[in-house]
Amino acid sequence: MTHESTAVGLASAYSNTTTASGDWWRDAVIYQVYVRSFADSDGDGIGDLRGVRSRLPHLARLGVDAVWLTPFYVSPQADGGYDVADYRAVDPLFGDLADADELVRAAHALGLRVIVDVVPNHTSERHPWFRAALAGEPGARERYLFRRGRGADGDLPPNDWESIFGGPAWTRVADGEWYLHLFAPEQPDLDWTHPEVTAEFDSVLRFWLDLGVDGFRIDVAHGMVKAEGLPDIGRGAQATLIGSEPLPFFDQDGVHAIHRAWRRLLDSYEGPRIGVAEAWAPSSERLALYVRPDELHQAFNFRFLTCPWDPEAMRAVIDESLSATTAVGAPTTWVLSNHDVVRHVTRYGGGPGGLARARAAALLMLALPGSAYLYQGEELGLPEVTDLPDASRQDPAFRRGRRPIPTPRPEPDPHTTPGPEAEAGPGAVPARQTTPEAHGTPRPQPGPVAETRTGAGPEAGGGTGPEAGGTPARPQADRQPWPEAGPVPRPQDAPPEPNPRPAAPQADGSLRPEAGGGGAPDLLTAPEAEGQDGLRDGCRVPLPWAGAEPPYGFGPAGSWLPQPDTWAGLSVAAQTGDPHSTLELYRAALELRRALPGLGAPEAGGPADPSGMRWEAAPDGVLLFTRPGFACTLNTRPDPVELPAPGRPVLSSAPVETDGRTVRLPADSCTWWTP
Repeated sequence: MTHESTAVGLASAYSNTTTASGDWWRDAVIYQVYVRSFADSDGDGIGDLRGVRSRLPHLARLGVDAVWLTPFYVSPQADGGYDVADYRAVDPLFGDLADADELVRAAHALGLRVIVDVVPNHTSERHPWFRAALAGEPGARERYLFRRGRGADGDLPPNDWESIFGGPAWTRVADGEWYLHLFAPEQPDLDWTHPEVTAEFDSVLRFWLDLGVDGFRIDVAHGMVKAEGLPDIGRGAQATLIGSEPLPFFDQDGVHAIHRAWRRLLDSYEGPRIGVAEAWAPSSERLALYVRPDELHQAFNFRFLTCPWDPEAMRAVIDESLSATTAVGAPTTWVLSNHDVVRHVTRYGGGPGGLARARAAALLMLALPGSAYLYQGEELGLPEVTDLPDASRQDPAFRRGRRPIPTPRPEPDPHTTPGPEAEAGPGAVPARQTTPEAHGTPRPQPGPVAETRTGAGPEAGGGTGPEAGGTPARPQADRQPWPEAGPVPRPQDAPPEPNPRPAAPQADGSLRPEAGGGGAPDLLTAPEAEGQDGLRDGCRVPLPWAGAEPPYGFGPAGSWLPQPDTWAGLSVAAQTGDPHSTLELYRAALELRRALPGLGAPEAGGPADPSGMRWEAAPDGVLLFTRPGFACTLNTRPDPVELPAPGRPVLSSAPVETDGRTVRLPADSCTWWTP
């Protein structure tokens, strides 16, 4: 007998009733909304808060528990909103505070909780604090990390730290001092030893908690504290070390005092309200420190996201993740895609094979104990859009290119004859691009999948704010679009390179500066000092909702990134009611996740394994685990495999054949079983 992959009856209109338990977050399914690409309400081609509100019924029917919104605060959009100029106001690009309030109320009425981003590691260069710092106001620079440079004239950066984006993590200002920016120059790092910084973010959190949000996703939760003395690292390619080796600017022990204080603040509100760490640490044990009982509630599990399609690797990551979080009494989180990485349909090979693996991986993820994060569009099986024309790309890293790292020359060996390079005189700080396309902040991503956060530059098509010359912004009561009027004091830029040109894409998809620009002879150009590839637009293409041609119901007009002509069959409307569609598979899985014993809120077991999950013997290439009243099989092989049936199949990513005693698992498939 063949069991079909889904059943319409399992995915009927779903009334989401979020659990009233104080532990709702331990097994929640949280849906990430990339606001600018979810739904457009006003026809400017950019998603907004009203658009999100109009599509909340889709998320309720899907069966998720909460919605995580990417930044919508007042921002120059140098990094997709992760460069915040006013933490208490909505950027007119996305609406106003009334829209935010109405969205939260509408979500709660549907049983959905709302999580918003907070960006505490850095501000925008247009934040009033940084404007004051550049203007020389007494004490203003103490809120940031300003330092004198090295070298005879202070014309070299204070240390060898690299921006995650590539190039030095320091920019020099007019009076000769340098400021630290672990990400883009438009995002100066705050100094969290300053009491005003602590007090300001306590106030920001309370502002949004009072508005009714249910928690925060904490951007760069591992980065607010730097090692004392800001010591050199002594090697390049530092972005590739994040999450694998200790670094003096990430995962310092001091960040935990901040998170403990925030936990006390969150616990003072009814809810509970939760904190979710976007944290990179060298090990699962270090990551688990962020979710100790008196710290944050969850931390993203990027090791699962970057795991290859390999059963041994998957089992190792699952075991390691569960062990680390169990040791501190916290739930594990699972995620396959987000707005910073290539969609997992494409990562798993693309085409029908990639989709089959992506569907199977989704069922595996949703069967594991803990909380799961879904990225918008993965429930539709959307692939990465890999053929966007260069003119449409708005990932700032695509235009920026990489810069040499200015480093002091080593002392000459007295036993050798100096070469011509040893006689070079003092040089200049490398030039910094300031065009809109040069803006953005990438994200570290170990392994073959690069991760980055980026924003849209106004010259790349479509407006990104009131200064972009696009659709007029809606007024925001009692607030200006920017914290101050007038021109922004710009940091001192070095002389431009001769005939500067954008970086050229390489065969491996990376960006390297084109030859011919030259460089000052006193700069050690470290070719291994790489940033990110700047090709993340493909996972941010706006969603298809309905219709036979773009914009597929995304909004009244076009979309800020072009949608493929082949997406009509992937829209929400086209997949609804089709028992074989990816959308109905997700709907059925989320409904069953609440209904089946062992899923949802698992029974507590022994201290070593509170989920009651057990691995069982299985053929090579197959994973089989059980939870109370439930079993899950994953066949990672490219061919079918037979084994004793672990029960009755209730949901599968592909049709399975069973006679009740044995089962033939399709290639690249996952199946759920009950006794």
